[in-house]
Amino acid sequence: MESGTKEEEDVVGYNSSNVKKAKLLSTLTALLDDPILSDVPKKPTLSDVDTLISLELGSAMRISILKLDGTSFEVAMMNSATVKDLKLAIKKKVIELEQSKMGHRHISWRHVWSNFCLAHHNEKLLDDGAALQDFGVRNNSQVHFLPYVVSKGSGRHSKGRKHRFFHGLNKRL
Repeated sequence: MESGTKEEEDVVGYNSSNVKKAKLLSTLTALLDDPILSDVPKKPTLSDVDTLISLELGSAMRISILKLDGTSFEVAMMNSATVKDLKLAIKKKVIELEQSKMGHRHISWRHVWSNFCLAHHNEKLLDDGAALQDFGVRNNSQVHFLPYVVSKGSGRHSKGRKHRFFHGLNKRL
């Protein structure tokens, strides 16, 4: 008899946790549909919420990103953010925007960052480890994309150098 009531309690407990979860999700959906919370992503992470709270408290900044086609979007960053943090936020925001418009679409970020760089007042943000504030980026600043070609002196080998190396191996054989 006791095992039967135990099983019933487990089923009731399971159902009540599902009900609580469903209520929480419906409340969250209703909150996110509120126009006041329009800057909160549809599936927010804890760090997204933390950054938005910090933005309201003044310890974070909103940065406008101007794309090459003239359109722009905004990202929220902590005041202590680096260029790499900004790139990750841009990647996340662009993926979110693209999926909401067209569904899944693959963007090669390696290609983007090898051909374009970010700039603030025409100063290129090339050092990923540098703080944004070192470049003068503040709340409501605008950062834009610039075409960028990596110079040969940067330590990367050109394609011709790689080909010469492999051609040398073939001549020995």
